[in-house]
Amino acid sequence: MFARLESLEKKYLEIEEALAASDVLNNQDHYRKLTKAHAELRELVSLFRRHRELENELTEMKQMLHDDDPEIKAIAQEEIRKVEEELLWIETALKVALLPTDPLDEKNTILEIRAGTGGEEAALFAADIFRMYCRYAELMGWKVEILSFSPSESGGFKEVICLISGDKVYSRLKFEAGTHRVQRVPATEAQGRIHTSAATVAVMPEAEEVDVEIRPDDLRIDIYRASGAGGQHVNKTESAVRITHIPTGTVVTCQDERSQHKNKARAMKVLASRILAAERERQNSELSADRKAQVGSGDRSERIRTYNFPQGRCTDHRINLTLYSLERIMEGELTPLVEALSTAAQTEALGTQAG
Repeated sequence: MFARLESLEKKYLEIEEALAASDVLNNQDHYRKLTKAHAELRELVSLFRRHRELENELTEMKQMLHDDDPEIKAIAQEEIRKVEEELLWIETALKVALLPTDPLDEKNTILEIRAGTGGEEAALFAADIFRMYCRYAELMGWKVEILSFSPSESGGFKEVICLISGDKVYSRLKFEAGTHRVQRVPATEAQGRIHTSAATVAVMPEAEEVDVEIRPDDLRIDIYRASGAGGQHVNKTESAVRITHIPTGTVVTCQDERSQHKNKARAMKVLASRILAAERERQNSELSADRKAQVGSGDRSERIRTYNFPQGRCTDHRINLTLYSLERIMEGELTPLVEALSTAAQTEALGTQAG
């Protein structure tokens, strides 16, 4: 590990030297790449340098243990304990920093939320979950764009698909994929009985042209008249688009825009991301066919979280974490959940690496 850290520190110094060159600003693309690489290595190098300082301090402290003065020995022992504790923390942080990064972590994300079992109550819960993610995106400074939605009779969502853009969106949301269960008393429940319903969440990195190749010959595109709410114009114009990717059987529909071209562009965006997600899932399955479902598996059939309104609690079943702050969570304060899931994934990855 330390040989690799020394190599990265050398690279960091080379980048610093390149950034100090007088002609570096002449090529803006090159300059941006250098500053990005410098920023990515800064914390790692800082931790490594602190580790080296502490190792030197530890050597000096251990020499003090040979002193004849009992008081000096006692001080040295206490300082050694503190230094060893900090060294242990830094070594763990360095191991985490050296873990292979997911190349998709930087990507924007397509989020699909669908009402599951529970009828209209499930549709209302799907709308609540969607609002929760929108509030979280707002707190993170991200942008949310609705690509497609299908409203329910009571004002919920049968389905809603959106694109969330911003800094490292996929890295923060990838653990949200799965079945979200709610336990609460529906507004229409006269007897005050608690109902259980569910919504499924799919999280996909936004695909770019370089990520997935879709041949026009593999597509069947159907244009039809949009149905449902939308005014007279929507009902009279054949602007809705259904795209079928024949090799995989993936079907995407979009009818929210009046423009056929806009609907097609949005449907293609969702289609590409679904194909990329399916291919990635297939590769992961091949790499770990016998591995049990873990944090971040993205298995949509897996119940990952329960939102219990009567008790005001939210439980993530993958890491056995229960938080009694459901109201704040529904208002978008997802950071404690996101960070706990990320830490669990890192711990698992460190265990796999050690094994």
